[in-house]
Amino acid sequence: MIYIYNDYAGTHTTSIAAAYHLGYIKQGQKLSDEQVLEIPFFNELTKKDAGKLIYHGQDHDGDHVYTLGRKNSKIVVPALKELCFVLFALLDIQEKIVFSNTSPTVPFVMSIGGGLSRGLGIDSLGVPLLIKGAQKCHPLIGELVNHTKKTAHDSYDQDVIVLENKAYKIKNRP
Repeated sequence: MIYIYNDYAGTHTTSIAAAYHLGYIKQGQKLSDEQVLEIPFFNELTKKDAGKLIYHGQDHDGDHVYTLGRKNSKIVVPALKELCFVLFALLDIQEKIVFSNTSPTVPFVMSIGGGLSRGLGIDSLGVPLLIKGAQKCHPLIGELVNHTKKTAHDSYDQDVIVLENKAYKIKNRP
């Protein structure tokens, strides 16, 4: 199975989701500032990385975990879904692929921090906001990852699953 966590930039909530999925972060764990910054690829990707699948590793079940920054495009995931169907048919591939949107978990403070740090290069202002946002939303991301894995294992008849995860919209965004 292949998991692809996706959002706007592919470097904040997606990296946290991949870290949860791979067991680097545990549910209920408090994250220090340093622990947030040690999450692989957290706040490291640039505009040039948009549209690239970033490999994070293999989970304990042997499943592969990737992240994707799709920017504002609403057609990237549907296009990739269709491409999967074409490749499955042409190459006789028997694989399950799960696209899981982490965007609903993004708190406002993280959006501002990401814009300042990744967009404008002002890390001195953006990074503290990103850390605060990560500390706020990471428990919700852990729930989203658990939901993603459960849905993947419960969906026996689907080869490609797209989860929008609207139920994980963060409450009290500011």
